[in-house]
Amino acid sequence: MAEKLAIVVGGGPAPGINGVVSAVTFEAIKHGLHVVGIYDGFKWLSKGDTSHVMALKNDEISRIHLRGGSIIRTSRDNPTKSPEKMANVIKALTSLGIRYLVTIGGDDTAFTATRVEKEAGGKIAVCHVPKTIDNDLPLPHGVPTFGFETARQLGTQLVENIMEDARTAGRWYFVIAMGRSAGHLALGMGMGAGATLTLIPEELGEKISLNKVVSILEGAIIKRLSYGKNHGVAVIAEGVATRLNPDELAILKNVPRDDHGNIRLAEIPLGDMLKQKVVEDLEAMGIKTTVIAKDIGYELRCQPPISYDREYTRYLGYSAVKFLVSGGSGAMIMLKEGKSLPIKFADLLDPKTGKTRIRTVDTNSDDYHMARRYMIRLEKEDMEGEALKTIAATAKMGPEEFKKRFSLAVE
Repeated sequence: MAEKLAIVVGGGPAPGINGVVSAVTFEAIKHGLHVVGIYDGFKWLSKGDTSHVMALKNDEISRIHLRGGSIIRTSRDNPTKSPEKMANVIKALTSLGIRYLVTIGGDDTAFTATRVEKEAGGKIAVCHVPKTIDNDLPLPHGVPTFGFETARQLGTQLVENIMEDARTAGRWYFVIAMGRSAGHLALGMGMGAGATLTLIPEELGEKISLNKVVSILEGAIIKRLSYGKNHGVAVIAEGVATRLNPDELAILKNVPRDDHGNIRLAEIPLGDMLKQKVVEDLEAMGIKTTVIAKDIGYELRCQPPISYDREYTRYLGYSAVKFLVSGGSGAMIMLKEGKSLPIKFADLLDPKTGKTRIRTVDTNSDDYHMARRYMIRLEKEDMEGEALKTIAATAKMGPEEFKKRFSLAVE
């Protein structure tokens, strides 16, 4: 009887999932394996339910690499939070006769894969394929997770359209981009479209000052006005919200709170909150401007993959099967310089947290410094000489008053 390989997709959708499913299935069949697609991530396996599966054959996967979404769907169910659920996963996979497992997902799914491999005790060989539009899995600098390039391209197109609307209607947009832990997608969208500025959590520190974020945005608007431009677009990574200093949020209205009156950081409507504060502050200076808050995220996740991700996911799927059938297990597959390289699960984990390490934007890298140079926002050189006089006059302030008010933006 032929051995079986199962495919599980976890986390949010990303362009290219079907490409991996297709390539894994195609290559596994060539090795004489039966392929099983597990529906809805670890949702049913966590309950010990083996009925939500799909036999994958060449007819089922033909041409699906061109499509967005996932033919076996996905979910965020996390069996690692419960020993009982983990035991159910191993029991379900064993009862299905699974010898090989390919997991497709981001940092949470990668961590689940490490646990499955450990709990299976050598009975199930596991390989993880890095998937996320956030681009935050611990791959080397310059090596993307699949789905990121497609999401960045569509995000860039949407920001371009918003920039044209901003110019035509004489307004500002605060675009909130997905990226709970890292600013790769926001920075990629902002740079690709030539947005006025991009803000990512990595440049602002672990405990982000709301006043600093507001000062940067207001400073950019005033600086643009000093150039005779009444419009612009700021792209802001959603991860900024989760790092905001809660002490500063108390001054804002309509911030979600729990039963004890504490601010719910995870539910902060970042764009609307920043819009509210910026518009109020500017009006107090006598500057009237229109700001629109716009979230961009879900629109990107099931976009049909661009040719880059179509090709990339085929390499990843092929390499995952090649790794497993050659006796490998317990690794995330990576493609670098035309070669497939496995990264052992042990090397993915942060020794402090025990979870998958997060790759953040390196703000000391040359490519980040280049991106920063193309933004229009207050700089240190704006705080002296004629530049200071011009910008301060736009804000209807004296130079020293402006410098005192906005020094935070350039620290």
